[in-house]
Amino acid sequence: MHIDHPRGAAAAGRLAQGAALREVLDAEVPDSWIRFDAGVRWDEWYHPTLALPLWERVDGSRALSAAVRSGAVLAEGQVALALCHRDGRIRAAALGRVVDHPVLLPLLVLRCADWAEPVRVAARHRLAELLDAGRAVGLLPLILRVERRQHGGFAAELADGLLLGAPSELLAPLYITADRLTRRYAYRRAVEQGLLSPAELARVAARDADAVVQSLCAEGALAAVRESGAYDDVLGPLLAARSPRVRSAGVTALRPAGRPEGATVFLADRSGLVRACARYVVRQGGIDPLAWYRDRCADPGDPALPPGAAVGLAECGERADAVPLWPLLGHPVGAVRAQAVAGLRVLDAADVRRLWPLLDDPVAGVVREVNLAVLPSADLVPEEWLVERLGIGRPAHVRRAAFRLLLERGGDVRQRALVAVRDDPDERLRERAARIRATTGRR
Repeated sequence: MHIDHPRGAAAAGRLAQGAALREVLDAEVPDSWIRFDAGVRWDEWYHPTLALPLWERVDGSRALSAAVRSGAVLAEGQVALALCHRDGRIRAAALGRVVDHPVLLPLLVLRCADWAEPVRVAARHRLAELLDAGRAVGLLPLILRVERRQHGGFAAELADGLLLGAPSELLAPLYITADRLTRRYAYRRAVEQGLLSPAELARVAARDADAVVQSLCAEGALAAVRESGAYDDVLGPLLAARSPRVRSAGVTALRPAGRPEGATVFLADRSGLVRACARYVVRQGGIDPLAWYRDRCADPGDPALPPGAAVGLAECGERADAVPLWPLLGHPVGAVRAQAVAGLRVLDAADVRRLWPLLDDPVAGVVREVNLAVLPSADLVPEEWLVERLGIGRPAHVRRAAFRLLLERGGDVRQRALVAVRDDPDERLRERAARIRATTGRR
């Protein structure tokens, strides 16, 4: 993890000048504490010619060491600085002050992974005294980050023990926090300890944006119903999920659920992973997916043809199955045209001479697929025709495709293309050309 030492050092300097702790760091953000802890010592580590870190050159700051050792009353900010001090003896002496300033518990967590063993041991003793289940929930995002460090496992093990058997209302915030590490931790515990029902896990898998949480909850939900066979509550959310990973788990589960025919509708899914799982399941149910694809792609004018059927035919078909794909290049739905081109590439049946006119397609997805199919034989596309497509009046996706093909030809053609798009209104195109000119030394 990158640590913004300058920001932490600046926060330490403001604190030494009397600013309140809440003014210099966000106590709710774990990385804010990590930056501060490192920043207190930053000048010494990164600028060895300096005698002291920046904050220690502030008036009155040098008296902090003596005040800590003497047991004098310290303000919250002074205790925070002492807990992160470059001198381990001062860090150790400040540990006992946290009981009077609970807001500084995050720094106590950090000291539990301190590089100095006496500080580390003392900090762990203090944290074991002060941490309870409620505080563990609040500190968990920081605890999970510290766990990655050498000597960083103590706080995580302590929190695990405190949260074991904790009431559901106390754990509830962990499931909805924006912190990804914490959500992963919470759902892993939920799966391992059976804290959520299979239906709840399936719904989480379907809605959560994090791939790790999706996999944890989908696999957990299916494992929980495998012996009972009660798939009804979990299949619906999994099959309707936006994530291909989750949908594929649901499709695969149709087989043990005894419903392989239900996978037929997913043979034309937008995801290749889901299509592959669907083909496996329907085969187990005695259904030939290739025959299904051939039947679906037989009518090139079918307005209800799902785009995934075209590329699905290619994925499990043979070279002869390119024949019904060519008429689909004229289908009224752009996504079908794009997937038909993708299918021709899969079958290694892409005829550049028949495909390159589709670089004028109004749908960007079609042009992207055509570009990929034509690129290996870019020399077969007329140069003059491509240069015309760089014209300002052409759609941006057409200009980008023409530019890429001209670059592929190399030599003088490549240089003329770089010059032609120097003032293109498309920022992405201009920036790409500028990067290429910079790397080749051309202006």
